[in-house]
Amino acid sequence: MNTKPTLLILAAGMGSRYGNLKQMDGFGPNGETIIDYSIYDALEAGFGKFVFVIRDSFRDAFEAYWIPKLQGKAEIVFVDQALDHLPGGIHLNPDRVKPWGTAHAVWVARDFINEPFGVINADDYYGVDSYHQLSSFLNNAIEQKSKNYAVVAYYLRNTLSEHGTVNRGVCQVDPYQHLVDVTECIKIKRNPDGQITYTEDEREILLEEDSLVSMNMWGFLPSYFPACTAHFEQFLEKEGMKLTSEYYIPTLIDYLIKSDILDVEVIDTESDWFGVTYPEDKPFVVEKIASLIKEGAYPSNLWQ
Repeated sequence: MNTKPTLLILAAGMGSRYGNLKQMDGFGPNGETIIDYSIYDALEAGFGKFVFVIRDSFRDAFEAYWIPKLQGKAEIVFVDQALDHLPGGIHLNPDRVKPWGTAHAVWVARDFINEPFGVINADDYYGVDSYHQLSSFLNNAIEQKSKNYAVVAYYLRNTLSEHGTVNRGVCQVDPYQHLVDVTECIKIKRNPDGQITYTEDEREILLEEDSLVSMNMWGFLPSYFPACTAHFEQFLEKEGMKLTSEYYIPTLIDYLIKSDILDVEVIDTESDWFGVTYPEDKPFVVEKIASLIKEGAYPSNLWQ
C-alpha cells in the first residue's frame, strides 16, 4: 500500500485554444513536457504515486511516454474521464460532448486513491517550492488526522498571459489563512493602462495586482470522493441535461466551506507559475525552462 501522498494530474483537456495536445508538447531541451518537470519536482518532494486523468483516445500515447520513465520510481495509474462516468442512476444527455469539468475529473479517480493527494493541471508549471509545501501539508494531514483541505495560491500579476485573456479562481482569505470563497473570474487581462480587469455580464471589473488566485493546485483527502458524489448528484439534477454545464472544483469547495463541513488552508508560495494557453505562449515557456536549467534548478537531461 502506498503511504506517500499521491499526485493527480488533470490531463484530459483537448487544447482547443492551443491547437494541439499541449500536455504532450515538448518544452525542454530534450523534448520534455511540462508534466515532466511537475513529476520531477513531485518526486523530489516525496510524492509516491501519479494518477493521470486522460481521455481514452490518447491513452496509448500517454502510456508509451510515461510508463518507461516512471517504472521503478513510482506507481502510475491512467483513468479515463468518460462522459458517461456518472453517479449511479443518472443518465447522460445523448447530445452532450463537453467534459463535465475539473471536479468530475478528480471524482473519476475515486477507485484508485486511498491516501491524501494533490491535484494539478497537466499544462501548468507550479515551481519547486509549491510541491514541497503541498507534500508537507498532506503528510501532516496523515499524522494529525486532519479533515481539512488546502489550496496553493499565487499572485494574480504572476499568472497572466501576454497573448490573450485567462480564467482564474480568485481567493478570498480570512485572518486565519483559511479560504472563504473562490470566485471564477473569466477573460482576465491587463489593459493598456496597466490595470487588470475581468468580464462579468459584459462589464469589466477591476482586480488587484496582488489578488491571490487558485491555479488548480489543491491538497485533498479521500473524503473528497463521497462529498463530491453527493454534491455532484445535486448539480446533475439541476444542470445535467444542459450541453455546456461544467462542475468545477471551486464549486464543490465553496459548498463544503459554506456548509461548515471543513476548512481549506491557503498555502502561499513564492514559486514561479507559468503555463500554456495559446500557441504564442510556447516560446516564453521554452525560455523559462532554459533559464531554470541554467540556474541549476534542473539537470539539462531530466531523466538521465
